[in-house]
Amino acid sequence: MSREAGSPSGKDNMNSTLNNITKNEVPKSAYVLILLIYFISTVTLSGLSRNQGSIMFMGMNAPLSAFLGVFSSLGNILIMLIVVLFGKLGFITSLTILILQYPVILVNVFMRHSVTSISGLFSNTFTVVAVILIYTNNRKVRKYQERVSEQAVMDALTGIPNRFACNELMRDLVRRGSKFAVVSIDLNNFKSINDTMGNLVGDEVLKKVATRWKELADSGKAGTVDFIARLGGDEFALIIRGYGTDDSIVNTIKVYENTLKEKLTIDDCDYYLTACFGYAEFPTDDASEITLFSCADAAMHEIKRRGKANHILHFSPEFINKEKDLETERKIRTALENDTVFFNLQPQYDINHKLRGFEALARMKDSEGKIVSPCEFIPIAEKIGLVDQIDLSVFRKSAEFFAGVLKKTDADLTLSINISVKHLMKNNFLEEMKEIIDISGIPVKNLEVEITESIMVDSERAMYCIDEIKKMGIRVAIDDFGTGYSSLSYLNKIPADLLKIDKSFIDEMNSSDSSRQYVASIIQIGHILGLEVISEGVESPDQLDVLKEIGCDFIQGFIWGRPLASEDAEKLMLSA
Repeated sequence: MSREAGSPSGKDNMNSTLNNITKNEVPKSAYVLILLIYFISTVTLSGLSRNQGSIMFMGMNAPLSAFLGVFSSLGNILIMLIVVLFGKLGFITSLTILILQYPVILVNVFMRHSVTSISGLFSNTFTVVAVILIYTNNRKVRKYQERVSEQAVMDALTGIPNRFACNELMRDLVRRGSKFAVVSIDLNNFKSINDTMGNLVGDEVLKKVATRWKELADSGKAGTVDFIARLGGDEFALIIRGYGTDDSIVNTIKVYENTLKEKLTIDDCDYYLTACFGYAEFPTDDASEITLFSCADAAMHEIKRRGKANHILHFSPEFINKEKDLETERKIRTALENDTVFFNLQPQYDINHKLRGFEALARMKDSEGKIVSPCEFIPIAEKIGLVDQIDLSVFRKSAEFFAGVLKKTDADLTLSINISVKHLMKNNFLEEMKEIIDISGIPVKNLEVEITESIMVDSERAMYCIDEIKKMGIRVAIDDFGTGYSSLSYLNKIPADLLKIDKSFIDEMNSSDSSRQYVASIIQIGHILGLEVISEGVESPDQLDVLKEIGCDFIQGFIWGRPLASEDAEKLMLSA
C-alpha cells in the first residue's frame, strides 16, 4: 500500500508528526558560513587598522587605528549572533574561534609588546564569558519552550495528542495540499461506564483505549500513516494519510475498530467497547480544515441516528444541511474575529412591576451587518465548541456597559449573565471572570451568573466553581429549572440564590392543570430551600395573574419587556 512521500512511518509515526507540529524553525547551518565570512572580514579590517595609514572619513583625514574598536565590537557582535541563532553548533564554533585567537593576542602583547592588543585580550575574555552565558541561558529557555510545547499538544489524561495538535496537523496538511482523511470517533455507551463504575474507571478505560490506538498508529500495521488524538470526553479523531482508495480508508478504520473490540480488563472487570467512525476526505468532501471535521462529525452522528450495525460511514451532504450549518459556523468565527458579537438586555421585574435588573442575551451580526438569530447560531456554537467565546464576549461588553450606567444611578440593579457548561468547566474560567470584573469595575453584588441543570453532571468540578463564584460575592441562578435533572439532592447542595422556571412550563400553565401544579410546586420547593423564583417567557395577563396567585417572586417576558438595545436599557435603568 502506498505511503505519502515525506511522511513519517514506522514506530516514530506519531512522535515525528508531533515534532513537526511543535518544532521551532532554526536557520540552516549553512548560514553559519555567511556570518563567519563577515567575522573574518572584521578581523582582517581590525588587523589593517593597526597600521599607521589613514582614510578620509566624514571630510576628515582619520587614522585607521581609530576604527580598531569599531571592527572589534562588530566582530564580537557577529560571534554572539552565531551563538543565538545556531544553538550548540554556533556555541562550539564561536568558542573555538575565540580560543584560537588567544595565542595571537598573547604573542602580540608579550613578544611584540603591542599595547593595542591588551584591550583585545580583555575584549576576547569578556566575549567568551558572554558566549557561555548566552548559550547556557538559551538552553534553559529552549528546554522550557519544549515543555510548554509538549503540554500544548498533549492530552493530560491519556498522553496522546489533543484537539489543538489535531487542528494544527490538519491546517498544515491543507496548506500543503496533501490528501488525507479525518475520522470522528465516539465511543458507544461510554456514559454508562461512568455512571455505573465511576469516573476513575471511566478514565482508565479512556487511557487504555488511547494507548492501544497510539501503539497501533506507531506500528504502521494499518498500512497507512495515522495520527490519533483525543478531543475530549469519549471523543477521538484519527487522521489518515498515505492511502490509495476509499476502501483503503475503510480498511484502516476497521483495524482500529477491531483493536477497540478486544477485551479490556480493569479491576478484574471485563469491558467490551464499540464506537462510531464517521469520516470525510480532503479535498473531496471539503477544502477547509475548519469545516472538514464538521463533515466527519456529521457522518458519525448519522451512524448513531440510524442505529445500525455498520459503525463506519463516509460523509454525504444529505446527512446535514451542510451549506446552512457550515455557513453559520463561518459567520460565528467571523463575528468573533471581527468582534461583532453584542448583547441585548431583557428586563426582569418583581411581581409588583419594580425593576430587578436585566439578563444579558447574546446577539450577532454577520459580515454584512445583518442580525443572525440566536436560535440559529447558539446551537452551532455549542456544537463546534465556540459558545464559551460568545459567553465571554457578551459578559465583557455587558459588564462594562452596566458598570458605567450604575455610576449614574442609585438603583440597586442586577446584571444576569449566562454561562454554558463548557465555559464553566474550562480550567481558566474563574480567572476570566475575575479579569472582566476587575477591568469593567462592575460591583460583584450587582452580578448574577446563570447556570443550567446539566452542570450537575460533573458535580465535583461544578461545585468547586460555583463555590468560588459565591466567595467572590456573585449571585447564582439555576436556569431552565425543570427541564433537566431536577434532582432535589443536587439542588440542596448548590449554593444558589434563584431558580428560573423554563418558558415551556409557563406556556402550558393555563391549558393544563398538572402544568400549573408543577409550576406551583417548583415555586414552593424554591421557597422551602430559601431561594427566590423567577418565571421567564411570561407573555399574557392570565399567566401573570396565576404567577401572582401562586407566589412567584419575579417576572421576565414580553408582557413587561422585550430584549432592549443598550441605549434603551440605559434609559430604563436611569428612570428606575
